[in-house]
Amino acid sequence: MSTAFEYEFTAGWADLDANAHLRNTAFLDRCVDARMMYFAAVGFPAQEFARRRIGPVVKRDEVEYYRELGLLDRFRIDIALGGISDDASRFRIVNRVVRADGVLAATVVSTGGWLDLDARRLIAPPAEIGAALARLPRTEEFADLKSSLRRSG
Repeated sequence: MSTAFEYEFTAGWADLDANAHLRNTAFLDRCVDARMMYFAAVGFPAQEFARRRIGPVVKRDEVEYYRELGLLDRFRIDIALGGISDDASRFRIVNRVVRADGVLAATVVSTGGWLDLDARRLIAPPAEIGAALARLPRTEEFADLKSSLRRSG
């Protein structure tokens, strides 16, 4: 898998759990941050999603932990495409969380779609967003996904 899109972070005090390592929801939060930074970098900052009245919605997150991250540890998160539907209405994004020493700390796999914020229903995103997803490097396990839109007939 290519690591063409990655972002660096530092574990902060509020990111820790009672065991003094990065809490599970902090992994998820940072992966969302990395994904939103990717969209901003390709022309879709949060304000553009708001203007278009659409937003990404996650149906499922799967986290697999390998090594700990502690206070002030630096780490990077890369982004790859694990799957997408033909209409881009459903996506699977894979984030790898890698410590500064190069050791894999966790993998987060997020499956989701796109929500029309006014109609409160799943939609296919504008073509530009689908194209931005399609430009992500693909994982070895990449799969074609079924559309999240109901088909009549």
